Amino acid sequence: MFDKIKEQNILFLDIETVPQYPSYQDLDERWKKLWDKKSKNISTEDQISEQTYNKAGIYAEFGKIICISVGFIKKDGEQRQFRIKSFANDDEKKLLMEFNSLIIKSFNRDEHVLCAHNGKEFDFPYIARRILINGLKIPKIINMAGKKPWQIKHLDTLELWRFGDYKNWTSLDLLTAVFNIPTPKDDIDGSQVAEIYYKNNDLERITKYCEKDVIAVAQLFLKYKNENIISESNIQILT
Repeated sequence: MFDKIKEQNILFLDIETVPQYPSYQDLDERWKKLWDKKSKNISTEDQISEQTYNKAGIYAEFGKIICISVGFIKKDGEQRQFRIKSFANDDEKKLLMEFNSLIIKSFNRDEHVLCAHNGKEFDFPYIARRILINGLKIPKIINMAGKKPWQIKHLDTLELWRFGDYKNWTSLDLLTAVFNIPTPKDDIDGSQVAEIYYKNNDLERITKYCEKDVIAVAQLFLKYKNENIISESNIQILT
């Protein structure tokens, strides 16, 4: 399978999401009732809706994207370069418009492929849903609606690791440790993103965390191919 895909045609990505509002109390009555219903499915017996609202960012109906980081491999002879570009903004629609522009311009041909960790269950559908909610058009490489499985140009490093064992869920952090790849979780982890965003107003820190995840996904993919990872000196953050 790996031999059929040119690594230069893969766009690695990761997203960071938060609840649409800082707290449950900021919701209007209609949305409080909707979250109350949702909360019943995810809460323990002693939790109330207000206590579970920190998980709202996981769901595209209740959350929003604050950062999308993408990366691609560029080969120069035998050397690999990895270029990273991030779209981070409090204005989700603006962020998505900029992301869409990159996809349509540079990564929307038949040979192109998207790759993320747990991307098929989270990143790709979340992006598609939020694009629709913001009244934008979904680029064809992201839009899975009505497509056969073999028509979908998505790779998922979690799915690849399962080898058909769908009971298994393995975190990116664990896999980077298994393959001796520098951890992307050396500063924060996903559970802290909403607090850092709403309480500390530190979108730059979240963006750096998102970029580290993208690097880790690309390095993990190379390890799956039994190839060397890209050296830190060959990783470039684009502005």
